[in-house]
Amino acid sequence: MAAYLQWRRFVFFDRELVKEPPGPDGGGAGAGKPFALPPGITVCDSGRGSLVFGDILARGQIWFLPRSLQFSSFQAYKLRVTHLYQLKQHSILASVGEDEEGINPLVKVWNLEKRDGGNPLCTRIFPAIPGNKPTVVSCLTVHENLNFMAIGFADGSVNLIQKSRGTCVNLFLFLLVSRSEFAGSDAQNSDKQILNVYDLCNKFIAYSSVFDDVVDVLAEWGSLYVLTRDGKIHALQEKDTQTKLEMLFKKNLFEMAINLAKSHHLDSDGLAEIFRQYGDHLYNKGNHDGAIQQYIRTIGKLEPSYVIRKFLDAQRIHNLTAYLQTLHLQSLANADHTTLLLNCYTKLKDSSKLEEFIKTSESEVHFDVETAIKVLRQAGYFSHAVYLAEKHAHHEWFLKIQLEDIKNYQEALQYIGKLPFDQAESNMKRYGKILMHHVPNETTELLKILCTDYRPTGDREGSGMLEGKKANSEEFIPVFANNSRELKAFLEHMTEVQSDSPQGVYDTLLELRLQNWAHEQDLQVKEKLHSEAITLLKSGRFRTVFHKALVLCQMHNFKDGVLYLYEQGKLFQQIMHYHMQNEQYRKVIEVCELYGDQETCLWEQALSYFARKEEDCKEYITAVLKHIENKNLMPPLLVVQTLAHNSTATLSVIKDYLVNKLQKQSRQIEQDEQRIQKYREETTRIRQEIEELKNSPKIFQKTKCSICTSALELPSVHFLCGHSFHQHCFESYSESDSECPTCLPENRKVTDMIRAQEQKRDLHDQFQHQLKCSNDGFSVVADYFGRGVFNKLTLITDPPPGKSATTIDAGLQRELLIHTKRST
Repeated sequence: MAAYLQWRRFVFFDRELVKEPPGPDGGGAGAGKPFALPPGITVCDSGRGSLVFGDILARGQIWFLPRSLQFSSFQAYKLRVTHLYQLKQHSILASVGEDEEGINPLVKVWNLEKRDGGNPLCTRIFPAIPGNKPTVVSCLTVHENLNFMAIGFADGSVNLIQKSRGTCVNLFLFLLVSRSEFAGSDAQNSDKQILNVYDLCNKFIAYSSVFDDVVDVLAEWGSLYVLTRDGKIHALQEKDTQTKLEMLFKKNLFEMAINLAKSHHLDSDGLAEIFRQYGDHLYNKGNHDGAIQQYIRTIGKLEPSYVIRKFLDAQRIHNLTAYLQTLHLQSLANADHTTLLLNCYTKLKDSSKLEEFIKTSESEVHFDVETAIKVLRQAGYFSHAVYLAEKHAHHEWFLKIQLEDIKNYQEALQYIGKLPFDQAESNMKRYGKILMHHVPNETTELLKILCTDYRPTGDREGSGMLEGKKANSEEFIPVFANNSRELKAFLEHMTEVQSDSPQGVYDTLLELRLQNWAHEQDLQVKEKLHSEAITLLKSGRFRTVFHKALVLCQMHNFKDGVLYLYEQGKLFQQIMHYHMQNEQYRKVIEVCELYGDQETCLWEQALSYFARKEEDCKEYITAVLKHIENKNLMPPLLVVQTLAHNSTATLSVIKDYLVNKLQKQSRQIEQDEQRIQKYREETTRIRQEIEELKNSPKIFQKTKCSICTSALELPSVHFLCGHSFHQHCFESYSESDSECPTCLPENRKVTDMIRAQEQKRDLHDQFQHQLKCSNDGFSVVADYFGRGVFNKLTLITDPPPGKSATTIDAGLQRELLIHTKRST
């Protein structure tokens, strides 16, 4: 008890006197006055929403006082009530009292939910002790499961009653009874008592006050009720948790506040606030180690920046490190926190802690790996940064540190060879130039594998069940910017291994070979390079990029390649102009002989070329003229005009040409005149026949049918053309009643020709094309003239002044009539 009295005292309860309730209308005679209990009450209990009282003077009544303070009672004993026990979980009330003087007290069990004549139902009555020896009862209790009841007596004995057996057992115990809410009294005098309320869990006195002659202390409705002998009820209302905490905060009793909050099951936010205030208190006192421990307990609730700002001083860096470590362990750190923690490690030069932090298992990583790599790299801990990058597959950072900081190019190249295809490809594109500059041979070999049949290093040694992937070799050509030797080896390897390599590979290889050829001084090597370039051009890989290959050959003055591409592109004029520029006369003639049939204008250009030369080119001009004469490529007049520009070309050069040409034209004129004469005679004959048919009767003397060649018999059919037929033969073979079956095919040919000419009379583009390409333009003009292409069509709109519309109509009809007759 002395130890209890040394506990801290607080006022965690508010004391007030219970007063009379107001009436139904809000008023009442006794409203506001202290509530008074009936006189003679010496025993009491609480539970099930009521205070229960027993009296002696009122002759055995039990009183119920609900929260509305409206008394109700019933007669329980004839003489007096000495003890009451209200079960908390059941509506069962146990009582001890006397019905007669001088006999054992009776125990009665009441069911408050059931009624018997308006009173609670008494479910059981039995004497406190078997026998008739009267004994004073000192206490009573009942187990909540209703199986046990214990009755204590003044002589120190206890009677335990078991429901299931209905027997009584006598126990002799010496008991020290105490209550947590009512510890006892300190009797300074006979009328005054001190009531202490102890918090046994948190070990402090929650309330202490002086009362006049306390009868009992009851707990109900969330409050404590102190009954005094004068019939008054004092209510002790417990303060709310926040008020209690604030009282503790004012006294800086944070540990006690934390224990109190936990016992009251305060939520995590509330606890975190207490930890924060406690931490602030310790920080202000200079206890930084203690403060950081409290701040650590706020992680997850308090913004980390609130704590971090307090410990940025270099002297408190170890406290900040502890806080940041815990923050990472709870996976609540962001990238900035990781940066700060790693900087703390580096400032403290605590390599062991740093290694422990970064070498945790992958499942226990509580930080942003990329941020950690950046910080370690910036602080110069390259080995740690590389370890972290490799462990967590941050390939870009691993390579960046290896190449830019450590300068370990061989290790970086081997690392790329272990990566999956997509990552190996992207990293070679990014770092290929650096690797090519420092380890060209190894880089070239890796690129060959990457572009043909790539498997990561571990898979290459396996069974090879998985099919390898290959990158686009054209995309890696820029990697070889300053390494032409390795580029040549790479491109040649790709063309040998993959015939379907991208076009850019062949283009670059051609350009590379041409460059080497152009700069090579050794004749034997130059010849070899010449052969390789020609072979590549003839591989057929440059058909779609003909012009690109041609430009490359022209840039490097690779004439054999230029001529080959001209030939492949059918640029015969370009071939001839190339020889003309180099004044290779014999080559000019050869080009005309080779390609003149495909492009006849080559002979004309050759004649014009030789005509402009001041040198003696009689031999070449004669050869050209001979071919022009044979193919009739140019009119003689144009030939003469062309050669007129050459001062060295005399008449003897074209004498034979002109003589032969005139002789041919003379023979052609004679043939044309004979043909004209023949056509005139035939026309005269046909006109005579027409006249005879018009003016003279036609005598049919045919004796055989023109179809079956049998003797002609009646009925028969005769045509003016001279053919005769049996009527049944004519009807069987004829397609038209008005046309001769024998002449019909020829007539149809003529008709079709006329129709075709009429359809093509407006095809001016076709006429121009035929006229340009034909050897005999006059015959083309004559043909289209016969089709009526050149007929003039006159449109008459308004009549000329002075002429009437009738006169114009008559003239138009006459012209139309004349035109119709001419057509017939």
